[in-house]
Amino acid sequence: MQQKTKLFLQALKYSIPHLGKCMQKQHLNHCNFADHYYNRIKLKKYHLTKCLQSKPKISELARNIPSRSFSCKDLLPIKQENEKPLLETMDAFEKVRTKLETQPQEEYEIINAEVKHGGFVYYQEGCCLVRSKDEEADNDNYEVLFNLEELKLDQPFIDCIRVAPDEKYVAAKIRTEDSEASTCIVVKLSDQPVMETSFPNVSSFEWVKDEEDEDVLFYTFQRNLRCHDVYRATFGDNKRNERFYTEKDPSYFVFLYLTKDSRFLTINIMNKTTSEVWLIDGLSPWDPPVLIQKRIHGVLYYVEHRDDELYILTNVGEPTEFKLMRTAADTPAIMNWDLFFTMKRNTKVVDLDMFKDHCVLFLKHSNLLYVNVIGLADDSVRSLKLPPWACGFIMDTNSDPKNCPFQLCSPIRPPKYYTYKFAEGKLFEETGHEDPITKSSRVLRLEAKSKDGKLVPMTVFHKTDSEDLQKKPLLVHVYGAYGMDLKMNFRPERRVLVDDGWILAYCHVRGGGELGLQWHADGRLTKKLNGLADLEACIKTLHDQGFSQPSLTTLSAFSAGGVLAGALCNSNPELLRAVTLEAPFLDVLNTMMDTTLPLTLEEIEEWGNPSSEEKHKNYIKRYCPYQNIKPQHYPSIHITAYENDERVPLKGIINYTEKLKEAITEHAKVTSEGYQTPNIILDIQPGGNHVIEDSHKKITAQIKFLYEELGLDSTSVFEDLKKYLKF
Repeated sequence: MQQKTKLFLQALKYSIPHLGKCMQKQHLNHCNFADHYYNRIKLKKYHLTKCLQSKPKISELARNIPSRSFSCKDLLPIKQENEKPLLETMDAFEKVRTKLETQPQEEYEIINAEVKHGGFVYYQEGCCLVRSKDEEADNDNYEVLFNLEELKLDQPFIDCIRVAPDEKYVAAKIRTEDSEASTCIVVKLSDQPVMETSFPNVSSFEWVKDEEDEDVLFYTFQRNLRCHDVYRATFGDNKRNERFYTEKDPSYFVFLYLTKDSRFLTINIMNKTTSEVWLIDGLSPWDPPVLIQKRIHGVLYYVEHRDDELYILTNVGEPTEFKLMRTAADTPAIMNWDLFFTMKRNTKVVDLDMFKDHCVLFLKHSNLLYVNVIGLADDSVRSLKLPPWACGFIMDTNSDPKNCPFQLCSPIRPPKYYTYKFAEGKLFEETGHEDPITKSSRVLRLEAKSKDGKLVPMTVFHKTDSEDLQKKPLLVHVYGAYGMDLKMNFRPERRVLVDDGWILAYCHVRGGGELGLQWHADGRLTKKLNGLADLEACIKTLHDQGFSQPSLTTLSAFSAGGVLAGALCNSNPELLRAVTLEAPFLDVLNTMMDTTLPLTLEEIEEWGNPSSEEKHKNYIKRYCPYQNIKPQHYPSIHITAYENDERVPLKGIINYTEKLKEAITEHAKVTSEGYQTPNIILDIQPGGNHVIEDSHKKITAQIKFLYEELGLDSTSVFEDLKKYLKF
């Protein structure tokens, strides 16, 4: 099961008005739950002085895998039970490895939307959906299935691919960078492939085969960012398209997931704190679905299947953190769930993958990454602590029951391959050319004490040979909402900043999910101010420990992270010199009071209901960035907004900017002569997407702003940027 526990998080992409693309492509996530992709890495043919990731252009998807050799290293096993004897025979993983030639790693390009089915690999090449035989996947010998230009979209790319069980059809979801709208095409596979039909605004979709060997496509329809309807369709001579399910509660949304063994299609109905799952028999998809457990407020659960048993990741019971339970598939109700595995305190379940004889949990504990391998035959557990430089996982789709491959990454280091081999009970690490950033930089795990005594984790990066860190520029990152981790996937512009002497600090404040579900609960609703207190404590702790100073400190946030960043600008502006915000959520009160907006009702579990709860209204007024603007000194602020952003309407950002400028002007009138007025820049980008992460224009504008505000020479950093952003 790919990225199982991210089902809730991936679905938030379609429901949260202030989240954006943080899950769309991973880079990491996106990390796309239920997208049975595997990421491949393209090695550029030209040499660079730095190992940096370029913008992943779909039109330049590579068909050759860079060389990867592996060695088994002692990666700090914590607990080992019932280890299997070493197998001498070569498995599929070893056979692949022997084909690869050793090459240095210069520049990377992550390739998404690629899926294996049968003996073929389906992917995008240029502007076409294509497939090639698996053994020829590294060559240019492929069959064109559909030309995306027929859709007449501006720079379309394939976001998701699903192949019907008997390979009579393939479905692909098509999107563009500047819009969240999508089109799902269905192509009939034959000697002359032809598009059978297309569906607009599809969110998730999966194939199953019925008793008469007919392919059935289930898909969810998204309207005004809300996803409430499930449809099922057949093609060919028996063509039909019918609505199968409609969710009546507007605070919930619907997402489809096919269990890894394809035995069940799950209909996942959820809001921010509660979920409900129905099972569709993968062998009899026309039968009525079976309810696992009726929704119980505050109970989240997600389902996988193996050998007639359901494995359920849930927060039911005490403590209210995720735990793994299981039950027979024919007795799925909650009273039959048996506890199978519990997590340590302060542990975030990042992902779960199910294999024939093993269950693999990808965990974050106390701000470090771990992999737990559970033997399902004997309930043995092997826990591996991963390298301390690693900050995030990238999951590889894998049908080989013998191996569990994945990648590790950090904001300043491109992904690196690892594979856990079940037979040997060991983790194999990619070897070869070592990234120079390993020796030229340091990663520190620090903690700040918030005003209520809570310890807040931080991840800090800086050059190893930096002297007098107090005089170095500092860029702080914060998010702190929806139980989501602060985004720490590889970004080449972050790498360039560290190379240029900057300190990067990622503050994992309450409201996020880095320490588990309770960490989120302690930073939402009427506890949102905890996140602000945490952010203040983190920045003060960094200064106290000799990392930069207020005149060289900058802050970066996007989407819902704008709430805490904007609140800090109101409460403690003296801590900051400059701030960059992207598609920021700045007017919480007016947004949550407007129930005509498409996602306000879904947001109540995070921000509260100020329309009917006076307590929530008064509390939001205490921290809402727009409501608390006042005549005082502010740091300079650069805001990137998107013209047709449906999740964070442009009107609210414009109102915030105008009110802020008025307050600054009023303050300047009563200050002494020579007062330097802060710069407030609103950069409105065209398009309707929420966040365009790889926009070269946005990246350069933000970096230019930071360097100018701090009075730094940007010559070298822009020379480095030009090498991979292809100006």
